Amino acid sequence: MAFIKSFFDAGRPVAAICHAPWTLIEADVVRGRTLTSYPSVHTDLTNAGATWVDEEVVVDRSGPNTLITSRRPDDLPAFNASLVTEFAKARA
Repeated sequence: MAFIKSFFDAGRPVAAICHAPWTLIEADVVRGRTLTSYPSVHTDLTNAGATWVDEEVVVDRSGPNTLITSRRPDDLPAFNASLVTEFAKARA
């Protein structure tokens, strides 16, 4: 969890798909952020203080870093495109 939190604290972009936001909940980094995930994670994200939306990809820049999330493997094309774009910006 410290490893995950360190990326947020350093302002590095983070990407998570499907059930991976559970690790973000455990690291206590979702409060005040807008995310998507597999539908079964919805309640846990909301209880952890996040706003959950049902979209194929969500790019949230409201916190100390860019957070990219997607719902499921079917969303991989949109997830990958957003991930590449956002990680390229972070490198510049």
